[in-house]
Amino acid sequence: MANQFAIDVTRIREQARKHMTEGPVTKTYDADRARIVEVLNDVVATEVVCFLRYSQNAIAATGIDRAQVAAEFREHAGEEMQHALRAAERISQLGDQPDFDPGSLVTRSHTEYVTAEERDLQKMLRENLVAERIVITTYQEIIRWIGDGDPTTRRLMESILEEEEEHADDLNDLLAG
Repeated sequence: MANQFAIDVTRIREQARKHMTEGPVTKTYDADRARIVEVLNDVVATEVVCFLRYSQNAIAATGIDRAQVAAEFREHAGEEMQHALRAAERISQLGDQPDFDPGSLVTRSHTEYVTAEERDLQKMLRENLVAERIVITTYQEIIRWIGDGDPTTRRLMESILEEEEEHADDLNDLLAG
C-alpha cells in the first residue's frame, strides 16, 4: 500500500493553537490571498451593480407583462445582493475588508449599468441576459483560476455561478415568451 493517508494530529493541534489569531486561513492555504481578495472585491462590485440594475428595471418596467417581469427583476435583485454579501463575508474571513465604495463600483464591475430607454421590457430583458452571460463567463474563469488553491472560495463562486445560470435561464424564458 504505497500511498497511504496519514495525519499528524498532534502537530496540527499545536499549529492551530500557535496560529489561532490568523482565523480560518491556515498554512495549508495555497492561494495568493491578496489577489483572491482583489478578485472577490470585483465580484462584490459586479453583484452590487447587477442589484442596482435589476432594482431600477423592476421599478421602471411598464407594459402588459410588467407584473411578471418586474417580479422576476426584484427576485434577481435580491439574489444579486446576497451574492455580494456572501463574497464580502469571504473577504472578511480571509482577513481583509470588502470594498463597497460607490465611487469605484462601476469601474470594478464585470457588467455595465445599463438602463433601457422608454422602459422597453424586451431591451431590459436582453441587457440583463447579456450581463448574466458576462458574469457566467467571468465566474467560470475565476473558478478555473482558483482551482484547488482555495476550495472554500471556489465553492462559493460555484454556488453563485449556479444561481447566475438560473437567472440567465429565467431571462431567456421570458424573452421567448
